[in-house]
Amino acid sequence: MVQAPAIEITTSASHASSITMASPEISRLETRLACPYFMPVTKLENGSWPHPSRLPLGCGWSGRCTAPGHEQEIPPQNVLEADCNLGYARTCGWAPQERIWDAVRFGVQAPVAHHRSDVSDSTARVLRLTYVCERDHCPVEHGSLEFDLGQSRWVTRHGDDRIQRMAECFLESYLKRRA
Repeated sequence: MVQAPAIEITTSASHASSITMASPEISRLETRLACPYFMPVTKLENGSWPHPSRLPLGCGWSGRCTAPGHEQEIPPQNVLEADCNLGYARTCGWAPQERIWDAVRFGVQAPVAHHRSDVSDSTARVLRLTYVCERDHCPVEHGSLEFDLGQSRWVTRHGDDRIQRMAECFLESYLKRRA
């Protein structure tokens, strides 16, 4: 049995967030993150990735750029494959020099039962997605988003439409693999 790698995220008022990873496999995959300026729209079925299910959003996506000066532009296929779906924004010529994030990563925690006060003795299965937004390979924001499987709705959403859309794509791919 393979043990899942340990990830610890800590934050304090006087220090920036930090991530401790106890697995060499994770550090090897550090650059395989989605660009934070990428707004995925539809699944990219004709990508050239050998294992699309291993991509940061669970499969390849086509979409548009949201970087200032390139809003609504559709990157060419080679850029979608090498940068948007897999890259750090700092390697992209469209990304602004001054930016909050370079990349975004997602993970899923096991469903958690939330007791609902409006329905007696019932619980809803809620998936918790953890996200980490990075700048220069360091976390600058992290948190959890929650999706109620029973009601097919987001309980907790991200305030940035791009990150929320990436979370939706990640969740769609995750649920498809689990079906």
